[in-house]
Amino acid sequence: MTSFSRRQVLAGAAATAGSFALPHIARAQNAGGRVVVIGGGFGGATAARYIRQFDPSIEVTLVERDATYVTCPFSNYVLGGFRSIESITHRRDPLQERYGIKLVRAEATAIDTSARQVSLRTGSKLPYDRLVVAPGIELKYDGVPGWSEAAANSNMPHAWKAGPQTMLLRRQLEAMPDGGVVIVAPPANPFRCPPGPYERVSMIAWYLKNHKPKSKILILDAKDAFSKQGLFMGGWESQYPGMITWIAGKDGGKIESVDPKAMTVSTGFGTEKGAVINIIPPQTAGRIAINAGLAEPNGWCAVDPNSFASTKAPNVYVLGDASIAGAMPKSGTAANSQAKVVAANVVASLRGTTPPAAVYHNTCYSLVTPDYGISVSDTYRPSPKGVAVVPNSGGVSPVRADAVHRKAEAQYTMGWYAGIIADTFG
Repeated sequence: MTSFSRRQVLAGAAATAGSFALPHIARAQNAGGRVVVIGGGFGGATAARYIRQFDPSIEVTLVERDATYVTCPFSNYVLGGFRSIESITHRRDPLQERYGIKLVRAEATAIDTSARQVSLRTGSKLPYDRLVVAPGIELKYDGVPGWSEAAANSNMPHAWKAGPQTMLLRRQLEAMPDGGVVIVAPPANPFRCPPGPYERVSMIAWYLKNHKPKSKILILDAKDAFSKQGLFMGGWESQYPGMITWIAGKDGGKIESVDPKAMTVSTGFGTEKGAVINIIPPQTAGRIAINAGLAEPNGWCAVDPNSFASTKAPNVYVLGDASIAGAMPKSGTAANSQAKVVAANVVASLRGTTPPAAVYHNTCYSLVTPDYGISVSDTYRPSPKGVAVVPNSGGVSPVRADAVHRKAEAQYTMGWYAGIIADTFG
């Protein structure tokens, strides 16, 4: 287990903008080249920023459909009632104002890897010398029998893409009667943010404890185990005794079908009715990556672990949630870390030089209550089997820790968020 002092060091580093692992690369002298980045989240925005920082002579165009970015990290705290949606909504303007990145607000609809150009829904085309694809995830609306996009937008939200869905789920929690049951249904691996559903349960429990204390939460899980399980379950036992029930897939927890009109779910042990039902469906890489032929049959994009270059097309890099990243989870910090390695490799490939050796990092903070934080941290390097954990490089919160420690980690969580936002968007 990690010591308290080590956690302070890790969290203090994460709280500082620009403190995430950064490849060492000297600035170029008029190397030039055109880079198009698809996707303006933690991965794409970071890649665009650092390519320009490493080499200001490179023309970087960031293609993103949405004017603002509502982060999935901290969206659970909106559900808990102690964070506003506005506080997790960010503009990308600093990328253009401070780093000279060209922002194109449009949807990328196709990639021609032979002609090296990206087609936009507007009808225009963007040529590139190197392409960075960071499209995030696509939700499989057909992955849960009986569920659909229409159901998600009415009475069974996923809230796995933050924004209107987050607010829909929040309104449902506010409207439910005290004594009602909230059902949360996490998918099988892999999916975006492995601890996310369980932090969500914690935040919903916080809201219910303070406003509707007779209510219960039922987790119907497709998996038999989950990320930071011991830490979460220990926190639930101490903070929300008797409120939360988790049922593993092997015990019938996997949902077989849902009925949105009746607000019921069918499982291996029977039918359950919920006042609020949160369906988190299976996922794949974003549609643009799949349509461009960058994905494997499993729906995720294979990459070279040394650079995150696509194994399917030359001059293309895929990073973040859409990629097959070995031992690295699909998280905001992972995407931010991968983006810096991608940026270094893009610049080196345009210069014809050797890129620095890749090192990746991930830190994942979660809250059980606003004053009860837990975390896990690891460093990764390329290996013959993909991206692998460096032994003894990280740590996890102690299972047994006092309130002072838990509160400190909750404060570090806030510092982590401020740091990664500053590091991503400038």
